[in-house]
Amino acid sequence: MSQSEHDQPAPLDEMRHSLAHIMATAIQELYPGAKFGIGPVVENGFYYDVDLPEALGTGALEKIEAQMREVIKADYQFKKSSMPIDKAISYFEERKQTYKIDLLSDLKKYGTTVAKDIDRSQLGLSENSSVDGVSLYTDGPFTDLCRGPHVASTGKVGPFKLMRVSGAYWRGNEKNAQLQRIYGVGFTTKDELNEYLRLLGEAEKRDHRKLGKELDLFVFSDLVGAGLPLFTPRGTIIRDELDRFSQELQAKGGYQRVTIPHITKVELYKKSGHYDKYPERFSVTSAESDDEFMMKPMNCPHHSQIYASRPRSYRDLPVRYMETTMVYRDEKAGELLGLSRVRAATQDDSHAFCRPDQIEHEFESIAKMVKVMYNDVFQMPFRVRLAFRDGSNKYLGDQKLWEQAQSAIQKIADKLGFKYVIEEGEATFYGPKIEFIVRDALGRENQCATIQLDFVQPERFGLEYIAEDGSKKQPVMIHKALLGSIERFLSVYIEHTAGAFPLWLAPEQVRLAPVNDAEGLAAYTAKLADSMMAAGLRVSIDSTSESVGKKIRAAGVAKVPYTLVIGDKEREANNVSPRLRQGHGEFEGQMPVAEFVAALKKEVDERAVRSLL
Repeated sequence: MSQSEHDQPAPLDEMRHSLAHIMATAIQELYPGAKFGIGPVVENGFYYDVDLPEALGTGALEKIEAQMREVIKADYQFKKSSMPIDKAISYFEERKQTYKIDLLSDLKKYGTTVAKDIDRSQLGLSENSSVDGVSLYTDGPFTDLCRGPHVASTGKVGPFKLMRVSGAYWRGNEKNAQLQRIYGVGFTTKDELNEYLRLLGEAEKRDHRKLGKELDLFVFSDLVGAGLPLFTPRGTIIRDELDRFSQELQAKGGYQRVTIPHITKVELYKKSGHYDKYPERFSVTSAESDDEFMMKPMNCPHHSQIYASRPRSYRDLPVRYMETTMVYRDEKAGELLGLSRVRAATQDDSHAFCRPDQIEHEFESIAKMVKVMYNDVFQMPFRVRLAFRDGSNKYLGDQKLWEQAQSAIQKIADKLGFKYVIEEGEATFYGPKIEFIVRDALGRENQCATIQLDFVQPERFGLEYIAEDGSKKQPVMIHKALLGSIERFLSVYIEHTAGAFPLWLAPEQVRLAPVNDAEGLAAYTAKLADSMMAAGLRVSIDSTSESVGKKIRAAGVAKVPYTLVIGDKEREANNVSPRLRQGHGEFEGQMPVAEFVAALKKEVDERAVRSLL
């Protein structure tokens, strides 16, 4: 091997994997009675689940970090060894490592079946190895059950930082012991680490839960329940504007609004196949009948029943339904996170029923909506993922129909010029889909819009149309969501904009700040506000006794796009001197009120990201 090859840095995952072992080595030296669970690589870093006799705080993380640097300084080699599984169990029994024993015992008991939700690498197994033997890695005083690979020695890792400690039930089961999960990040260079920490600090400032409270957009109540957000008047304005935008795009594509109830008999979801696929269901008890009801977790079976309510001809197709409505899923309390994951989610869920020869046109139409929404208006770039089935038995429908659907989706993606990746195993149980992965201002990705092709539900519900030759044919069902869950999209978009919404979405578009409370000036300010509101703008008046400077700063904190200071000069000339929110644009001087209002209406109508002044 040449010197230049030898000096090449190790792959980042190997460095992060090694840092997890280095952290465990440090913990073992600081807390000799520590018992170790698993320590995998995760996005940007690593973690290790540890059972310790005391709770770790910030000071403890600093102490572990310092000890990790000693392990790195010692430059221990990572030495691989192998053991028969029984000998490995005895080895860890001697060291009272109960969690390692649990993994190995489970492995021995179930043969080639790996312990649930534990990766083979955590069991010291290769992808194809038998359970006769497992591999271990030793660095200095610490030996761990692990497949590897690692860097050559502890001194070959890059810069790192321990971030936080959280609770984690062993193997994700709340009936098991709760361990302490210690997270760390690791990078190749110090600059990369610093940039990550900078972005992390920016993300904390942009946290939608924090901004939601500061900007008075939504609240949670213990009396209402976890995962059930309550939107204030300001937050409701944003929701309504987003919904209006979504419905406007869909109406142009030929979709018509429908309305369905929030509960249904369970037979509907048993017929569609959803009942067994979505166990997070809310049951509803009827005092008037023996029927079993549930809160709806999705809308597609209901829309299929509207389609099935009358005979359809090939001339009628496509039939397109759109609806923005709430769905309900009993998510685990520990997985609820602000608006990102809720129990009551509002979806702009829509469905088209079409002939096979119309699939391509429908997908193209929806893709154009997605491009307008995310690229043109939100100015958020996206990448495309094709979610296909894998070889498991978790899907419904004939394999040939699936192959037909997946082939159609890939052909359409190629025609639309999408650069995509195929993810097997990510399809829904009834069909493959195109997922749009949106990138925010900090470079983070979130899946938002989707288009799904479904041959299964039309078959299960016996949906038909009369073909041109008089025969009965089965339509194809296309599912789509532009925003997806409005709650989840808001969690992404609030953080993308840092709460500084464009004018068309801003709950408060203009704030008037009179310089004093003189009767004449107050009357003029009120009249000005009325005229702007009559023009369709959302306007407020800061009538506090604070100074003009404090009123301007308060408007800035509230992220109001335009602030107008109103004094006698403005009243006499019927002019305004707009002050623009930082980052919204630049303007100096005065302009007539009518001209200002016209410019703002144009900015709203065009859904512009920045000021048009």
